[in-house]
Amino acid sequence: MGKNNSTGLRDVFVNAVNAHYLIGIITVIGLETVGLWFVYNKLNIPAQQFHAALWVFHCSVLSLFVSIISTPYNAAIIANERMGIYAYFSIIEVVLKLLIVYLLVIIPYNKLIVFGLLSLAISVVMRVLYNVYCIRNFAECRYKWSWDIQLIKKMFFFSGWMLFGCISDMLSKQGVNVLINIFFGPVFNAARAIAVQVQTAINSFVANFMTAVRPQIIKSYSAGEYQHMYRLVFSSSKLSFYLLLVLTTPVLIYTEFILQLWLKTVPEYCVLFTRLVLLELLISSAYVPIAQINQASGKIRNYQMAISIIFLASFILTYALYKIGMPVYSTFILSVALAIVGLFVRVIILKHDNAFPASTYLLKVMLPLIPVAGLSLVIPVLIYKYTETTFLTFLLNSFIGFISSIMVIWIFGLDRVEKKFITEKISSRIHKK
Repeated sequence: MGKNNSTGLRDVFVNAVNAHYLIGIITVIGLETVGLWFVYNKLNIPAQQFHAALWVFHCSVLSLFVSIISTPYNAAIIANERMGIYAYFSIIEVVLKLLIVYLLVIIPYNKLIVFGLLSLAISVVMRVLYNVYCIRNFAECRYKWSWDIQLIKKMFFFSGWMLFGCISDMLSKQGVNVLINIFFGPVFNAARAIAVQVQTAINSFVANFMTAVRPQIIKSYSAGEYQHMYRLVFSSSKLSFYLLLVLTTPVLIYTEFILQLWLKTVPEYCVLFTRLVLLELLISSAYVPIAQINQASGKIRNYQMAISIIFLASFILTYALYKIGMPVYSTFILSVALAIVGLFVRVIILKHDNAFPASTYLLKVMLPLIPVAGLSLVIPVLIYKYTETTFLTFLLNSFIGFISSIMVIWIFGLDRVEKKFITEKISSRIHKK
């Protein structure tokens, strides 16, 4: 797309669809054999819920298949920078998920089974919407059978390493969940699930921000505009961290209060779990943009191998920690430590493979984030410490924290070019209205 080659673009899309169907089928076969054996023989599931758990498992496998084969269509929307329609579809998906919550209340049947079936239905509906839109609006998305073995090989070389990284990431997350289940039981799985749910909700804002930035980074690399690309990466690293900092500050401070409002009875360690996963998310958010350089260049082997080793280390070291009797929260502390290690590993590999300006990135982007984060927390932490926690003080402190964080970020966290860009964006939006 960056080279305006429409014929090549269509060939890539068609063969990408073929490749994703193949990956999806292999994934389903693996999960419905090895995965199913693991569910039957290794997981601690209450006997009265085992039948429902199997329904959820099968529905989740099918949902994953739908998600895999939808990837080329989602990528087409992002690559064409149709962020408006992407946002509309995301809103539709959120509304449908809220509808699930309502239906779970009124449908007189096993809630787990209903949840699994309705979640699968949403996956199918969203796939149809994405497909129809892409076929109607992008010529390259009108599928016509083609099988370019050389192109498929290139894709599988690229996607193979990406898949290896994704599997390792899944093992570090879901594998750790299984280890918690085996060593400590399903009660702590519930606590971790709540913490991860909070993390996912907050991270969605940064994920949407990166969805908008990603095509610009890739196009800049394709066009050879490396300085512009570095500027985008540096600025988006800071802005994604600051956006997450503003959102997480009240949650980090009032974690226990928020969870009590939401759950009434908060599971043991849930507060600590939530704070640690948010801390890990803050650290990792700052280096998410640099991964786009790696993907744009196509030099992904060393990068994916390194981060896959880190993900696998999370699983292996968690097993070792639990085996020697360490507490359940030790894996969360480990994840924070590995996030910091992962930052330096990523930067070193990008410097080696893509001549990435590592020193500039660490000194001008990452280092200033620490004092900015510290200063942003001062006022809301003091208010929390010296006032009684009520719903009103929570709202007031969240608002004051938001304003003080924005001021600190504007004064100390942004350079002249970034301030000018934000001012122009706000000004253009105001004049449009």
